This record gives sequence, structure tokens and C-alpha cells, in this order.
Amino acid sequence: MAGETQPRRRSGYGVKLVRGPFVRLAAHPDACDDKSVFQAWTQELRSRGQRLAADLFAGAGGLSLGLEMAGWRVVIGVDNDLEAVETHRHHFGGMALKWDLSDSLKVEHVAGLIRRAGVELVAGGPPCQPFSKAGRSKIRHRVREGLRDPHDERRELWRSYLEVIRLARPPAVLMENVPDMALDREMFILRTMVHELESMGYAVEERVIDTARYGVPQYRQRLILVAIADGTAFAWPPEVPCKVSVWNAIGDLPDVQGGWRPEGGADGWAGYGSPITTFQRRMRAGVAVSDTHKVFDHITRPVRDDDVLAFERMNSSTRYSELPEELRRYHADIFEDKYKRLDENGLSRTITAHIAKDGYWYIHPRQNRTLTVREAARLQTFPDWFRFAGPPSAAFRQIGNAVPPALGEQLGAAIARSLDQRLPAGAATREISALLAAWSRARRPRALPWLEADTRWQVVAAEMLLDRAIAEQVRHLWPVLARWKQPEDTIADSADLLEIGRWIGREARAKQVIRVARWLAEHPGQLDDDGAAREVQGVNDAIVDLAVLAVPTVDEDTAEEPVLVTKGVLRVAARFRDEPVDRRNRLTDGRLAVARMVGEYDDARRAHVGLIQLANTLCRPVGPLCHECALAKLCATSLAEEQAAAGLF
Repeated sequence: MAGETQPRRRSGYGVKLVRGPFVRLAAHPDACDDKSVFQAWTQELRSRGQRLAADLFAGAGGLSLGLEMAGWRVVIGVDNDLEAVETHRHHFGGMALKWDLSDSLKVEHVAGLIRRAGVELVAGGPPCQPFSKAGRSKIRHRVREGLRDPHDERRELWRSYLEVIRLARPPAVLMENVPDMALDREMFILRTMVHELESMGYAVEERVIDTARYGVPQYRQRLILVAIADGTAFAWPPEVPCKVSVWNAIGDLPDVQGGWRPEGGADGWAGYGSPITTFQRRMRAGVAVSDTHKVFDHITRPVRDDDVLAFERMNSSTRYSELPEELRRYHADIFEDKYKRLDENGLSRTITAHIAKDGYWYIHPRQNRTLTVREAARLQTFPDWFRFAGPPSAAFRQIGNAVPPALGEQLGAAIARSLDQRLPAGAATREISALLAAWSRARRPRALPWLEADTRWQVVAAEMLLDRAIAEQVRHLWPVLARWKQPEDTIADSADLLEIGRWIGREARAKQVIRVARWLAEHPGQLDDDGAAREVQGVNDAIVDLAVLAVPTVDEDTAEEPVLVTKGVLRVAARFRDEPVDRRNRLTDGRLAVARMVGEYDDARRAHVGLIQLANTLCRPVGPLCHECALAKLCATSLAEEQAAAGLF
């Protein structure tokens, strides 16, 4: 198409197309489609003390496999991918359903199956899409009014997931997703899910985890949410002591050339020696005795001649842009990291579904080819006996979309332990939010009085000029700045503003405030538009977010509520949880911790303002006034100090 940059391709380097093999998998011996048979089978499992689980958006069954390794029995798997459902039906008993859970009838049916089967754990990774303001508004309005969200009016599959939970009410819930689901400006999806799950009586925990810390040999961050009914606490599993490198994971697999296919089609195999490392032995455990010296699915794409030359020149640190121009088929300024040879002594880059389209991000650490299906499966911690239905492209897609079984095993075991121990959870988010909001309403802000401003311009001007000013200066000068409600007011009294700036030694800041005021006067209404406010020239995003939070638009349902990690709120969150979220992973763990204190709906905005006030009055960096804090009875740090003073530990 005109105007689009197309990849630059060179002629004369074609490769022979190699298709297949196409793997077909028979159903599991305990697979069943009849509801009455399924009901009798699950009842028998429960009578033997077996804990049952369901996996929604199950894909090939990476999470299902992990849960079964942890002692659960997965009896329901649901997905809308034909090959993935075939894979799941082969490896797991019960029902493997090719259902679209955006269909309200399917949601009701699967919830009924879960409820009647006595499933204790509902797990899954629903895809999550960005939201328009209208979409957020509709959901907020329905939740605030206590209305059900008609399923045919939504396509968001995370809403389908919540609806299944609402109808089935399992004792435990496990959700896995990409961190981007939660870490947008408002963290809307996560805050909504926590709110709704808590409203159903669940205690909720969530964390962005690095899967390498649980034995997965790749860089892969995932958002994990666990909810347990009846206010029961969830204890996160301990991390494994050592990370698994790429070579530790795949170094025992035999050399193969790109495009090689074994004789025998789907039943073909490559010769295999023996495992060397603990990880490799775990991957070979369960392989049939007759297959001891066989490895299946050890196949990959053919390699073009020019790619062979390119791969030969690459080590794990070589960038695509560093290759000779004659070996680059794509524009290096656009595709700077188009090729990546994996570091055998490090972790693999994240295995994603994109590997089904090309394997250039996953070049073998020693051989001049991309990864095989089996190598990709190993890096996702699928054992060697686990097969994938369909052609190689479908296998790659299923692997890239999967939850690593090693992670699922750790989480499944931790959930089972928590259900057995039945320890009470801490305070719910809505309780914390209500306390913060009530405290904020009851006291006049002293440190940051512009949090109660009438206009966003008042907030912006005060932040730019008075941020970190001494309390006496704030007390005297805020009433003056408060008179200038709009940029035009500030421009009219710019001489007074410059005089104030000189008086407090902040003349440069005062001049910047005037420049911003003039820009806004030329762009009326921009600061009052939540979406456009961040485009205001001369103002950083943190100040804009504070203004948007403090002064919402008239329509509260469409007004944004950004989650702030500035103004000292991370310090409060760190003390409240007794976790170093103010020093480590500030933009992931830190933002999650803040979101869990302010919540969503009702008191959220006022609670967030209260959290900022608390950080700038009582919860001081040195000498916090814990005895005056509304959260003292819930604060982990405060409680620990009280117990220490009483000699309890």
C-alpha cells in the first residue's frame, strides 16, 4: 500500500517449502462428551478425595498440566482454537470443549458444568483488550448500580471469566495474563476484577512474577491473580534457588538441520541419547520405555542460504542492524532486533505465539537454524511426551500461547496448601479504600491544599511552583495561586507570579508556569480533556495525572482515575504491606500495591487523594506518626512494631 514501509526482500534466496507433518491425537481414555457420564465420573473422583479443576481459555493445556502435576485433576478445558482443543482432549480426561466464551449461553453452560461437578479451582488466562471510555463507563455504571452486565453486550473475555466465577462460585480462582492487562494508566481491568471478586466474598492476591524464578528458562513476566473464597489467605509459593539456562534446558537434544523431517511423518522421530541435567531428566520423565531413545517434534523451518550466512556471523549479543547490508532483508532502522541468537548460558527471550510466523527471534545458540517445536516446548517446560495437534505452525502457536507447566505446578500446589490451611486474609481493598476516603474527607489538606482545587489549572500551577516547598510558603502562597483558576488569570497577573517566584527562589519555575499558561490559552480545553491532557507542552505526565485525579470531569463514569506512584504514595504502600515496593519494581509491584489500597468505584478517587495526603503529612520519611494514622490497625509495619514493642517476637 502507498505510504507504508514494506520489508526489503532480495531475490534468489528462496527455500524449498516443507509442510507438516500433521499430528493427529486420539482422545484421552477418560474423555467424555455425555453430561451424565461426566457427572458420574467427577463424582467418583471426588469420592476418592481428588480435587477437581477447570481450565478456561486453556489452549493446549500448559496450565492444566501444571495443575495436574500439583495434584489437581483437570476435568474441564475450554478454548476456541480447534488444534488446541484436540491437544487438550488427548492429554486430559473429562470435557474438552471448543466453545466461544463471548457467547452468554456457553458461559452459563460451562458455569453449570463446573458447579455440578464440584470443581474447586477455576483457572485460566482470558485475553484482554484495551478499553474505550465508553466501555469503561458502561462497566462502571453497571457495577455501581448493582446491575448484571448483559453478556451479549460485551466482547471482553475477562468479563466472561468473571461471569463464570459469579455463577459457579468455586472455592478458588487462578488467572494468568500478560502484565499489560493490569499496568495501563488506570489499571482499570485489574481494579475492576478485584472489586467484583471481593464483592463475591473472595480474598484476592495479585503479583507480576518473573517465571524464571519458578524454573522456566526464559524471560517471561506474567500477571497472576489468585482469589480464595470465604476470606481465606493465599500464600505465594517460594521461588526456586537457581535459574535454568537455555543450554541446561535443550543441550541434550540432537543436532538437526533446518527443514529436516524424519521418516514416518507424525510418528517420525530423531535419535536421542540421554539427559544430563536435572531439568532435562524432568523433561524426559514419563517418556514411554519404548521411546527412551526417541525425541518427537524435533523439527523446524528450512533456512535460506543468506540466513545461514547471517546466522554464522551472529552471537547472542549481535543486533540485526550490525549484520552486513547484503545479508539484511529488512530495514535495519525498523527491524533492529529482527534476528536474535539465544544465549546458551542465559535465559531465552519470551516464547510467544509469534514463533508460529517466523523463528528469527529464536535462533539456536549453536546451530544455524531457528528453534524446533520440541526445543520451544522445552523452554516452556512442556515434557517430551507432550505432543501438539496439527501442523508445526499450530504446534508453535499452542506453545507460544501456553502457561509454562512449571509455573502452573507451583501455583497449583500453593493454592491447595492455602485451601488446606484456611488462614484468614488481611483487609480487603474496599475496607482500606473506605478508611482512606473517610480520613481524607474529615481533614483539611495541609501539605498539598491544591488537591481540593476547583480547576486542573490550579493543580498544575501549584505543583509546578510549590512542589516540595516548605510548609510555611505553601500556607501563605496557595491562597494567591488559588485565585488564578484558569491560565488566562495567571497570564493577566504574570508580574505577581514572577514576584512570588523571586521571593521563594523559584523564578525559573514561575516563568515556566507562565509559558504553559500561554500555551493553554492558545489551546483551550486541552487540559480538561482526560485523553489530550498529556499532550500539554511543558508539563510532565505525573503533574497531569495528579490534576486529572484531583479534578475529575463532570461525568464521573467517563472520568479517568490514573494510579499514581508519585507524591510519596509508594512509601505508604511499602510500609502498609511491609514489602519494598518503593525500591524494587516500582512500576509493577509498586503500582499494584497502590491500586490495591485505593480500589475502584465509590471511594476510589477520594481514597487516592487521601493516600497522597497521608504520604505528605503523617507517613513521613522519618518519624512517621503511626498513632494518628487511620490505617494503623491494618498496616503490616505498624503491627510488627507494636508486636516487637510488646515482646511478642
